Amino acid sequence: MITVLGILGALGVFLFGMKVMSEGVQKFAGARMRAALSSITGNRFKGVLTGLFTTSLVQSSSATTVLVVSFVNVGLLTLVESIGVIMGANLGTTLTAWIIATVGKFSIAKIAIPIIGVGFPLFFVGKGKWKSFGEFVLGFGLLFLGLGLLKEAVPDLKSGVKEDQSVIDTIQWWIGLLSDKGYLSYVLFMIAGVILTLMVQSSSAAMAITITCATQGWFGTDAFEVFKISAAVVLGENIGTTVTAWLASLGATTDAKRAARAHFLFNVIGTIWMLVVFLGFTKIVWEVAQHLPEGLKSAKKDFASHEVAFATAIFHTSFNLINVLALIWFVPQIARIVEKWVPKKEESGRDPKRLRYISQNLVDLGELNIAEAEDSVRKMATHTNDMFKGFKDVFDNPSADLSSEVSRLKKMEEEADLMMQDITEYLVKCVAHDMSDQNASNIAAMIRIVTELEEATDSIYRLVKLTEKKYNKSYQFTDHQTNQVGQITSVVGQALGAVENFLLRKTPPEVIASVKSLEAQSHSMRKTFNKQAMKRMSEGDIRIEMLNTDINNQLMGLANHALGVMEASDSTSVE
Repeated sequence: MITVLGILGALGVFLFGMKVMSEGVQKFAGARMRAALSSITGNRFKGVLTGLFTTSLVQSSSATTVLVVSFVNVGLLTLVESIGVIMGANLGTTLTAWIIATVGKFSIAKIAIPIIGVGFPLFFVGKGKWKSFGEFVLGFGLLFLGLGLLKEAVPDLKSGVKEDQSVIDTIQWWIGLLSDKGYLSYVLFMIAGVILTLMVQSSSAAMAITITCATQGWFGTDAFEVFKISAAVVLGENIGTTVTAWLASLGATTDAKRAARAHFLFNVIGTIWMLVVFLGFTKIVWEVAQHLPEGLKSAKKDFASHEVAFATAIFHTSFNLINVLALIWFVPQIARIVEKWVPKKEESGRDPKRLRYISQNLVDLGELNIAEAEDSVRKMATHTNDMFKGFKDVFDNPSADLSSEVSRLKKMEEEADLMMQDITEYLVKCVAHDMSDQNASNIAAMIRIVTELEEATDSIYRLVKLTEKKYNKSYQFTDHQTNQVGQITSVVGQALGAVENFLLRKTPPEVIASVKSLEAQSHSMRKTFNKQAMKRMSEGDIRIEMLNTDINNQLMGLANHALGVMEASDSTSVE
């Protein structure tokens, strides 16, 4: 029992270190990673490099693929673009095997503790990027420490250590059950790799367990045979890691489901062709491993443990690299297969405008989650502008029957309420994670932005109802009054246009100054026009003049909301 708890504890330190390291690098370089993902624009080769880079940094292909599914879910990536990133993610995760193989050559504690010593003061004393960098270094040290503890916790059967014999006997019985069945054994160990990855929910952790058990003699004493078993388990881990993205796609859009299926299909195709050439391929890899520099080879010739570790790393990398090079030319075909696998149909009960936090119970994407919210905020700004254009159509066409248009605008106002609710709830869930100061500030700004936009849609719908009242009551505006409403409407339209064009982007100072000027113009116009309306009340219809002033007030309020959005947006640094 002590052995099992020791392994679980070591695995916990390893996974916690990976989590801390991933969160640190997201804070340090999250904006650049999001920008890289969102700028792929159809280039599958660039997608592979982006997936490789992102996964190498966060050390989790599951995190990258869940992020890809999220981006596809909100339309930031197309299905074809996402497949390229997924291929790169598979290649990026091979770095873990090299780390594990490399650290096996020396005392990990000798480097893990000093690394933690470097990261600790930076994390607790540093600020901004330095604090995030310190968190990354601290996590990297904990990851190494976890690997060292795992190596110590797994009994070394080569040296004859027999503590906790009942547990050892049980595990050996299972390994013996899978062994000595010829080629079938490799298939069974591959299935075991799938199960192991599903249990620990991390292909990196599963890889650490596999290589550690292999080098500690759990898979036998013949080095070449041990390597082949390790390679078979690694194949299973490649399939097991696709489940996380598959789960993330549940309840998401059709394209997001297709991206998850593409990840599964890519890995399964690779596994199938590798099983066909497995014996020959592993023999070639083992020969390559025999030509490693002398410093990387085992001192003991009875069991070449380090050659096993490095051969497994070589196998993992070469397999994924060949798979990418072979299948990258067939991305459109893979896309067509998953399109037939997951046919397009009405998303039952799902409004495409609704934002869903689809990754909260899977892998912690932390900083990278914000991209979905940013996209939804921009969509809400476009939604507000479309609604304002609808109001202008209603106002400018007094003779047309626009009752259906009024109903449509009412529905748009209700949709805006839901969008604000969804985005706010999503951002609150994002900020519940450990965030950098800048992103926490950005989230606060986005919450203010969606509040302003929702109030703007309320004002637009009130304008629609006032216009509807004008027509239903047969109130006739003079040409002078209509011209004045048109002047304020034009000013407000320019301000809302600037909001849509520059929202959550680096806004030139002259644009901010322009929106401030437009807001001031609307305020001045409202004041002047309403004074004129008050003077006309003694001579004309009070009800018409009151309606006129109400329209002027709502339009001026819209300009105020537009300025509020621009000021909040200017405080962010999304791009």
